[in-house]
Amino acid sequence: MSDVAKGFTRQQMADRIAAEFGDGWIVNLGVGLPTLCSNTDIGDRNIVYHSENGVIGYGAIAAPGEEDLNLVNAGGQNVTLRPGAAVVHHADSFAIIRGGRIDVTVMGAYEVAANGDFANWRIGRGKGGGIGGAMDLAACARRVFLIMEHVTRSGAPRLVPACALPVTARGVVKLVATDLGLFEPAGEGFRVRELAPGVGMDAVRAATGAPLVA
Repeated sequence: MSDVAKGFTRQQMADRIAAEFGDGWIVNLGVGLPTLCSNTDIGDRNIVYHSENGVIGYGAIAAPGEEDLNLVNAGGQNVTLRPGAAVVHHADSFAIIRGGRIDVTVMGAYEVAANGDFANWRIGRGKGGGIGGAMDLAACARRVFLIMEHVTRSGAPRLVPACALPVTARGVVKLVATDLGLFEPAGEGFRVRELAPGVGMDAVRAATGAPLVA
């Protein structure tokens, strides 16, 4: 399992999932790792980043000393604006979501199942993620991508046959980027789209709770 320590960094996980965004897409970025997608160099693609709190068309996370305290993403990080950006009411932001205008939402998760179910909220002692707008996004976005660590801090798999935690939405996940690679839920298991640098299949099998399929 020594090669599990290699693989994608947090920013590289975001870069890899952002490479899948299509030109002209409206992309919602959720709290946590997904916010790093706005730092990715998207080249000549026209990507509109959407934050559920109402910042539409934002750019990279602001560098220290360059923050505008009135501009934050869904995770409360200060961000920059791109030309043509807008700041709208929270209700208008959710009208964009519920109107089916989001091409992809990128979210974090605690677990994802082989059939595309995922769980990204819990209520309990200590710090935990609330529901937020995840259910609206999962129900209304055209695609759902996830970014997550491949295993928990205790080493338990996050890619599993079935979710043990309450499910946010069923059968909606199209792609999962982890520190070990890029994966697709394939029903009976996960299809490996790409392995991260320095990561071998044996390490991925050992760290995955569901089968890997061709």
